[in-house]
Amino acid sequence: MDSDGDCGSDAGAEWVWVRRPPEAEAVAAAAGWPAAAGDEEARPLKVVFASPARYFTDAAPIGNGRLGAMVWGGVESERLQLNHDTLWTGGPGNYTNPKAPAVLSKVRSLVDNGKYPEATAAAYDLSGDQTQVYQPLGDIDLIFGKHIKHTNYKRELDLHTATVNVAYTVGDVVYSREHFSSNSHQVIATKISANKPGNVSFSVSLTTPLDHKIRITDANEIIMEGSCPGERPHNNASDHPIGIKFCAILYLQTNGANSRVEVLKDKMLKLDGADSVVLLLAAATSFEGPFVKPSRSKLHPMASAFTTLGVARSMSYSQLKAYHMDDYQSLFQRVSLQLSRGSNYQLGENRLGQSAQAGSQDATVSDYAFRIADCTRSAVLNDSVKPTVDRIISFKDNEDPSLVELLFQFGRYLLISCSRPGTQISNLQGIWSNDPSPPWDAAPHPNINLQMNYWPALSCNLSECQEPLFDFIGSLSVNGAKTAKVNYEAGGWVSHQVTDLWAKTSPDAGDPVWALWPMGGPWLATHLWEHYSFTLDKQFLEKTAYPLLEGSASFLLDWLIEGHREYLETNPSTSPEHYFIAPDGKKACVNYSTTMDMSIIREVFSAVVLAADILGKSDTNVVQRIKKALPNLPPVKVARDGTIMEWAQDFQDPEVHHRHVSHLFGLYPGHTMSLEQTPDLCKAVANSLYKRGDEGPGWSTSWKMALWAHLHNSGHAYKMILQLITLVDPKHEVSREGGLYSNLFTAHPPFQIDANFGFPAALSEMLVQSTGTDLYLLPALPRNKWPHGCVKGLKARGGVTVNISWKEGSLHEALLWSGSGQDSIARLHYENQTATISLSSGQVYRFSRDLKCLKTWPL
Repeated sequence: MDSDGDCGSDAGAEWVWVRRPPEAEAVAAAAGWPAAAGDEEARPLKVVFASPARYFTDAAPIGNGRLGAMVWGGVESERLQLNHDTLWTGGPGNYTNPKAPAVLSKVRSLVDNGKYPEATAAAYDLSGDQTQVYQPLGDIDLIFGKHIKHTNYKRELDLHTATVNVAYTVGDVVYSREHFSSNSHQVIATKISANKPGNVSFSVSLTTPLDHKIRITDANEIIMEGSCPGERPHNNASDHPIGIKFCAILYLQTNGANSRVEVLKDKMLKLDGADSVVLLLAAATSFEGPFVKPSRSKLHPMASAFTTLGVARSMSYSQLKAYHMDDYQSLFQRVSLQLSRGSNYQLGENRLGQSAQAGSQDATVSDYAFRIADCTRSAVLNDSVKPTVDRIISFKDNEDPSLVELLFQFGRYLLISCSRPGTQISNLQGIWSNDPSPPWDAAPHPNINLQMNYWPALSCNLSECQEPLFDFIGSLSVNGAKTAKVNYEAGGWVSHQVTDLWAKTSPDAGDPVWALWPMGGPWLATHLWEHYSFTLDKQFLEKTAYPLLEGSASFLLDWLIEGHREYLETNPSTSPEHYFIAPDGKKACVNYSTTMDMSIIREVFSAVVLAADILGKSDTNVVQRIKKALPNLPPVKVARDGTIMEWAQDFQDPEVHHRHVSHLFGLYPGHTMSLEQTPDLCKAVANSLYKRGDEGPGWSTSWKMALWAHLHNSGHAYKMILQLITLVDPKHEVSREGGLYSNLFTAHPPFQIDANFGFPAALSEMLVQSTGTDLYLLPALPRNKWPHGCVKGLKARGGVTVNISWKEGSLHEALLWSGSGQDSIARLHYENQTATISLSSGQVYRFSRDLKCLKTWPL
């Protein structure tokens, strides 16, 4: 249908974009599987709130990869807290240390002589500077009045449409607000309306904690210009460098014959008597890339923001929303998940009430949980859309599978919302932060956290969302080549445990237990090979992945040294953030050849050899050096207590419940350990996980969940789900206990987004696992918890897409197909059955529970 005019004048018309069903759904329909047409109504994927947000982690996130907002949903006042992915302090840095080689030689000598505490102390001189800091853009503040008596309040984030809706009643007037962040048009759009004309009135302003100025034009526009600090806060730089500049423009489109707009105090707009209002926010910065100083940027944020806004203003609101939904759903709808207990399960009628009653005796469940629960229970509309905080509280009693589905899809939603082609990488909080001094600077940490942010991209069918990571690795390789050459007198490129917008590659400041870890770059490089192994995109392998992998391998070849022992060594070496007790009884972290070092090196070397074989580069010097080095890498060892040895020696561990499980990397996300190839090592992995314990921050819980899945231990993998789905009180956070906030953000605490991504990745590993040659169906299905279910659209290595349905705890059918353009041969596994299958590209294969191919048809 057609609609004229700009974004306010829909005249009641609704644009509906008619598009083909998602591929996985079309394949399922062709196989006669039940249609998912009514799924959105029957199984709403909504994060529901029955009251406005009191804390940041009660607000609802929206984002388009670049521009994010947290919707607080107040009645008397509304706050949309804003972020832009390129708003950081500082500018390009010098990531080299000419004094490092001399220190490195000293540290190596101390390690060779077994003086690990002394080596740890000396390694402080290998540390670098702190990262820069992610900054908030500001807020859209709306004021509706004081002492507004309202009823029927509801706020919800709909994952099907990527919109946040707020509704409430004042007297006989029903007010509604709808918010979304459009990737298609790069604006945040809000529509405020009432069911009776002339009832929409409010004042609106833009605010920011950053240095800024505000002006208002005659065209219903608020313009906010400002800049980030040119250095870290409290850095006391003498020259006060110029920081990144930004501009945000808020445009109001009013509807209603009697609506009036006036300017207040030269910085606020006051609107009266409108039928409805559309707000559009566009924002831009002067960031021109990680190698351009802000003072030399040629970009003009205001001009960019006005250009963006001009395009959006030419559209009707329903057109903007239709474009937004088409763009978003083309990604989100690729995967569906249904988990069910079966028809004979009856939920106790007063389970939630019993839970609250029991919990009042339990100090581990806070007053916050019950305060929210009390104010939400009265507003429950029906069981399927009851407030999410209630569902989190009652999960330990009812273990509602639909909450697991919601958390799985929420992770996919967040990845789509914070990482898109052309944007920056997802940082430690995605793109959502309200603090100029956020925890850990919101800086990406490549010693687990950044990698986990992208774990679901491939298996959960969102490969495009990984593109910012590959762009960023390219930037790291430029700065990292200088760090490798100057600091370590090595070729190739290196990056350490933390980085930032400017692609910092030098060690962090401070304790070598975290700072001295040159494996961040190599671990990131493995994601390049993983992308090829899932997509079989040979052009990507040749043009993007291989040069970066080869550069990482070149550094590792130079970093490995022939020590005084029988194998090649890394020296110095640490296991991320974890101390050991040296033989003299003192704490230390620096030694040689930690298990994680060697696991990552094996992964990178194997990827280069495989890629070189595909690309016809096997005779190059780098590949020949790798083939010579591989047999001389130390093997993974088992300690006296039957666990995987974390360090090169069987040191005493002063913190057996440490949150990191770095020494288990070879099982997941690595590939050097598996139940089939290394059963004895897998026993040691299980022993290690038992020794570490189940407790820990959210990201640790998600990683353990994936590890248990790869041990095919469905019971313990499920136990980690129970561990994660626990309500966190933002007022009484306990560090490193994990859990969920009321908006489903995952907690360290505080909020860290990594576990939101680790969870869907780990859940997908419970349902499908793959190597280049083997595909495992339901390897860790907790059949007594989810005896019936269906997943559609998961990805496996070799360019394969997978649909699986199961009944009464057993495989019912599987549909496999490949659109990669390449035929593949694989072994298909289910429980103790194995079948060798050949998949032709463009064909769908239907398999029975005993792995017999029942039918094939063209895709």
